[in-house]
Amino acid sequence: MSAVIEIAGLRKTFHTLRQGRRVAVDGFDLLVESGQVHGFLGPNGSGKTTTLRALLGLVRADAGRMRVLGADSPERLSEVAGRVGAIVESPQFFGNFTAHKTLRLLALAGGVPTTRVDEVLEQVGLRERGDERVKGYSLGMKQRLAVASALLKDPELLILDEPANGLDPAGIREMRDLMRSLAAAGVTVLLSSHILAEIQLICDHVTIISRGRRVAYGPVEHVLAGFDQHQWQVRVAEPERAVELLGRAGLSVTAYPEHLVVTGVVDPELISRTLGEQGLWVRELVPLRPDLESVFLELTGDHPHPALPRQVDGAPPSDGVIDLDVRESREVDA
Repeated sequence: MSAVIEIAGLRKTFHTLRQGRRVAVDGFDLLVESGQVHGFLGPNGSGKTTTLRALLGLVRADAGRMRVLGADSPERLSEVAGRVGAIVESPQFFGNFTAHKTLRLLALAGGVPTTRVDEVLEQVGLRERGDERVKGYSLGMKQRLAVASALLKDPELLILDEPANGLDPAGIREMRDLMRSLAAAGVTVLLSSHILAEIQLICDHVTIISRGRRVAYGPVEHVLAGFDQHQWQVRVAEPERAVELLGRAGLSVTAYPEHLVVTGVVDPELISRTLGEQGLWVRELVPLRPDLESVFLELTGDHPHPALPRQVDGAPPSDGVIDLDVRESREVDA
């Protein structure tokens, strides 16, 4: 697959009167390949939006190299702008304009056939509300309109920053279906969202940023596998006896009021055989797999994964990164 977005060594600092010099992005790398639905995750203040703004030429980077659809950004971004649709932060619309008029003006300004207006309103579920004034829209409806504006050019690359913001559960599901349909049509999508369960359902690849640096990237299943402790939830009639038998077999067991958790077992047959040979039969044996939310909190919270060097306030940034690509999972220097 060819690279659609390439960022290497991106660095951006801001200077404020209150905080002085603040490093927003510090040597960040990002690779998005053609056809991917790529999740871009990070806590508030991690540098996520700054990265997108720099990529799209909205702020000037201090250092680093960026390419979009093969064109250096921002120098040659204008050459490929017609093939890119993007929402960064919360776009503003004229409240007295209807959605239809808003999109028509954007289409005319961008040299896009106005026939696309009804098509994109249909795509985002606003076809029946297109003649209403935007000031009467809910936050979720405004977000749908923003996505519609990004789709006007029928882009090859779609960059969306929090597209599900303000949507109800039905709207989130519709947005998920839209992302899947776009991916099926060959559109590459870079998707930023705080709804981690949705990212896990929608995206095939993910990049996680924390304190301006990449801390994990790769196929979602590989990122999750890196945190899989091979745990199993076990229920038996005699839990105390089960703890004794499993411990005697050298297995790590934690007892909870209603179940046991066995850690470090790849093949669950070892658990059932160990207990069954002593006449203790397993009632329940369920794998406990990490989800994207737990991995995200582990990587970006106060207690990082042991593979990640801890950042100390005032110290130079660490060079550690969990680097999970399509070929293998390994720890490398950034």
